[in-house]
Amino acid sequence: MSTNLQEQFEKLYGKAAEKTFFCPGRVNLIGEHIDYNGGQVMPCAISMGTTLLISKNDDNVFRFHAADFPETADIELKDSYTKTGTEWYNYPLGVIHEFLLKGIKLSGLNMLFSGNLPIGSGLSSSASIEVLTAYALNEMFSAGMDRVALALLGKRVENGFMGLNSGIMDQFAVANGKENHAILLNCDTLDFEYLPFEIGDYVLGVINTNKPRKLVESKYNERFAECMDAKAKLQQKLNINHLCDVSLDEFNANKDLIGNEVVEKRAYHVITENQRVKDARVALTSGDIKKFGELMYASHDSLQHDYEVSGIELDTIVDFCKTFDGCMGARMTGAGFGGCAIALIHKDKFDEFAQKIVPYYEERIGYKPGVFSSVIAEGVRKLV
Repeated sequence: MSTNLQEQFEKLYGKAAEKTFFCPGRVNLIGEHIDYNGGQVMPCAISMGTTLLISKNDDNVFRFHAADFPETADIELKDSYTKTGTEWYNYPLGVIHEFLLKGIKLSGLNMLFSGNLPIGSGLSSSASIEVLTAYALNEMFSAGMDRVALALLGKRVENGFMGLNSGIMDQFAVANGKENHAILLNCDTLDFEYLPFEIGDYVLGVINTNKPRKLVESKYNERFAECMDAKAKLQQKLNINHLCDVSLDEFNANKDLIGNEVVEKRAYHVITENQRVKDARVALTSGDIKKFGELMYASHDSLQHDYEVSGIELDTIVDFCKTFDGCMGARMTGAGFGGCAIALIHKDKFDEFAQKIVPYYEERIGYKPGVFSSVIAEGVRKLV
């Protein structure tokens, strides 16, 4: 944390922050759009994220400032809150609302947020803010919640307060991240295991399309509704709770129940993607990086053609990766509609990759992408 942030906090509030917390963003290695369908996903926390400097005040006012956004708010302590517009501070306000609903007694707070996650990049800036705020309040007011409970609280904010029908993956990953490990998470049961992310001579590259997207206003909720439709149709014959309970053989034998070609494609992606996660676990634990890369490409192909959430920017990145000698696999990560792609790139060729993809992308899209290598890091934590 920079001294500049501490100085900025003191300038805003007239005294030093009591505590400082940090929460990372995440990338999802494989398993996209199946967290809300009861499947398995493989995310990991990254080194970039959001910092919160915080102290209590005696004014019963929640004061929201950010180093990265001009919007500020002073909101008096009440019994509950509702979302007010689209400003960033609705995310921490939603967390406060959830704490109040749980009967946890709060006082006023002075807060300064600062992050280096590109907003709308698919690296889960919203989950980072939600879990960061929840972790900080849990510590400041001795609420006694564990990391899983904090992740679930963050999901309630995303679903109920912000209105996005997302699953648990993002909040779980940033709450429970472990350095140099991926998380294999069952989104239905919340059972999980840490998998050592050992990729030999390769590094995990992150390529930002620099096309921001706002999921609440995108087709994300439409995809959610299509999956619920497919599940309901299959439940006429199959005893299932989630789409990911369906095997590919069962799907092929019963897909006529769906009666809609587009909805059938959505379900096909979900069911095959869930299997790809299982196959990726085997590949990763056995050190078969080539197979892992092939699964990444297959995942993107399904997201592009069956789920239709990638777009020309993400497809352009993956197309380049397929032609670059030294790239083992690539796919979009996050919900799509813009955001980021990830790629497994030989470490000796990463600089060449970064140098060549920029003009390739700019020529086709009209502006430059962001390119950086990612470090797999710890989850939410107290810094000071």
